[in-house]
Amino acid sequence: LVIPMYQEQENIEHAITTAVDALRGWDYEIVVVDDASTDSGPEIVRRLAERDARIRIIRHDRNRRLGGSLRTGFAAARGDLVLYMDADLPFDPHEIPRGVRAMEVTRADMIAGYRIDRTMEGVRRAVYSLAYNGLIGLLFGWPHRDINFSFKLMRREVLDAIELRSEGSLIDAELVVKAKNLGFSIQQLGLDYFPRTRGQSHLAGIGVVMKILVELVRLFPEMRRPLRRR
Repeated sequence: LVIPMYQEQENIEHAITTAVDALRGWDYEIVVVDDASTDSGPEIVRRLAERDARIRIIRHDRNRRLGGSLRTGFAAARGDLVLYMDADLPFDPHEIPRGVRAMEVTRADMIAGYRIDRTMEGVRRAVYSLAYNGLIGLLFGWPHRDINFSFKLMRREVLDAIELRSEGSLIDAELVVKAKNLGFSIQQLGLDYFPRTRGQSHLAGIGVVMKILVELVRLFPEMRRPLRRR
């Protein structure tokens, strides 16, 4: 379980303890990637890691945004299955076994979650997401219901094959599109969505949208025709 973290002192302990409870009885590890936070979040994770060897923290010395954090976490993860989850718990970690079961039943290489009900997050974000999902579907010929939702459960072979280059929030689309275009099987799974109740999101706003579009232009050719990493 990879958790990217930036300024999440109000959420990170609850996220980790809830995940630990959900994964009780499983062979697992939790890799928290701290993206140069200046709050008490890193100290909270270090304290939890001292008590439980299955929890690890990796700290960036400078802010590398979501893409950089996920690339660090994916490279450090050692499991046969890898899942990433945002620190503000947008879904219940107890859904993870259901995702694993869906992977077993469908024989998919990736289970990509989508939010069943997004009405609570506001009109502006809903419009942004609808337009973005439509754009990705139009450009790459594969409609996805919720490309930026953090529930991405993958077999190790997917990450071994893909060269991820996005620094920002485009990384979700880059991951899914490249996996699909390299021939991996992807299934979508509907999940209950819980909007953030504490802390501040750093992944919303027009600035984030513009950075996604800039990266999309830059990475479009290799997303269309990705090369398998040797």
